[in-house]
Amino acid sequence: MNSKSSRRNFLRTAGQGIIAVPLAASLTSFTEDSGSGVSGRKELLTPKNNGISLNIRDFGAVGDGVTKDTAAIQQAIDRCWVLGGGEVIVPSGNYLTGAVALKSNVTLRLEKDAILSGSAEFADYPVMQVRWEGKWIQGHVGLIYAIDAENIGIVGSGKIAGNHVLGGRPNTQNPLRHPALIEPMGCKNIRFEGFSTDYHLMWSLHPTYCENIIIKSLTIRSTGGNGDGIDIDSCKNVRIDGCDIATGDDCISLKSGRGMEGYTLLRTTENVEITNCTFADSIFACIGIGSETSGGIRNVHIKNCRFTAAKTHAIYIKSRPGRGAFIENIIAEDLDVERTQGGFLRFNILASGIQDQNPVPGDEGIPTIKNFRFSRIRVKDVPVLVDGTFIHPSKPLDGFIFEDVSGTCFKGITLANIKKAVIRNLNVTGYSGPLIGINNVSGKGLDGAVAIAPPKIPDPVSVGNPPYQLK
Repeated sequence: MNSKSSRRNFLRTAGQGIIAVPLAASLTSFTEDSGSGVSGRKELLTPKNNGISLNIRDFGAVGDGVTKDTAAIQQAIDRCWVLGGGEVIVPSGNYLTGAVALKSNVTLRLEKDAILSGSAEFADYPVMQVRWEGKWIQGHVGLIYAIDAENIGIVGSGKIAGNHVLGGRPNTQNPLRHPALIEPMGCKNIRFEGFSTDYHLMWSLHPTYCENIIIKSLTIRSTGGNGDGIDIDSCKNVRIDGCDIATGDDCISLKSGRGMEGYTLLRTTENVEITNCTFADSIFACIGIGSETSGGIRNVHIKNCRFTAAKTHAIYIKSRPGRGAFIENIIAEDLDVERTQGGFLRFNILASGIQDQNPVPGDEGIPTIKNFRFSRIRVKDVPVLVDGTFIHPSKPLDGFIFEDVSGTCFKGITLANIKKAVIRNLNVTGYSGPLIGINNVSGKGLDGAVAIAPPKIPDPVSVGNPPYQLK
């Protein structure tokens, strides 16, 4: 079977709803629930090891915030790895360090008042292939990184602080991608628990091509544009629980690649649970799904979360023609939302994010979207309840449930190009104008909706010349 046929078969199978996904016994067992959502259970994984416990001070770490302790920290990690695994202890102190690599079966334990502080020198962060806005490019790897490792973790009540001078987007002076804070790539069985982070103008946690991830009870702080808290990039079987995230850019962003590169690789982000978290964002959205969606995103469950501030929307689902693939089975329930400057929920599947140099052409490049459900939502003075008009008529949203919503909003719901919509049990006040406006929408609970203008549809994406090849 050629690659194009394989891709089409994959996409056809992917669109058939939620399937049971077996996971390692120490993680989640996702199952189909009574609706179109995902449910699951998770237990903390414990990296296997030989019980080794090594202290970085025994390897020469000073912890005075001035002396570079990179070599001592790396030596302790390497020694723990070769001895079969265990914990590397970071005791109280301020440890200045360049990038260090976690190894299989090693957990880094940050004790109370321990700080890992990133060096200000780009040269202290190795250059390799890293993901940036959905593409693999040359760039500086994260302060703490891992490649193809298994059973790794960072735990404890200490802190990881990136150097603020390193943040930002590639520029003329520093043309390579700038270092993230924590960046496992191609890893399995990851546990991040209990610590806090601080960074500026760059992502805090960026797992890429990883499986079986637990992110629990973190306090994540960042400032400035591009300062995402957690970017889940082509990963599967992820649980984010009990985190307090206040960021300059998206608190959590789910993505899976951009353009023909991401579409050809088809590394889907799937089976993501976000529970019991508190979010505040000062530049974009609290939870962003997309816009880099060319590998597909599916089976996302958001539950029991508080959204306390957002520059745009609490939840923003976004893509554009040229991405291809799918966004499906997005479930959110039991949410409290306030102080959003844009609104509670927005869909933009027509014009979000930069177009790729090699986009997925034609109708194949229009993302397929299906099975979105939002239940038991409590809002306070949100400007807009739902902005759901930026959807392509060639591939309407197939299945949208919006139910059991209460509170106050200034404007209601606008929808376009949706089939099998279900709107019920809306108990909101304070809005002006119609509660529901629709264009090309079918389903239940639409009685009394007013007609609105259709969205502007972008020009079709043409086939590249020559056709794209992965290289």
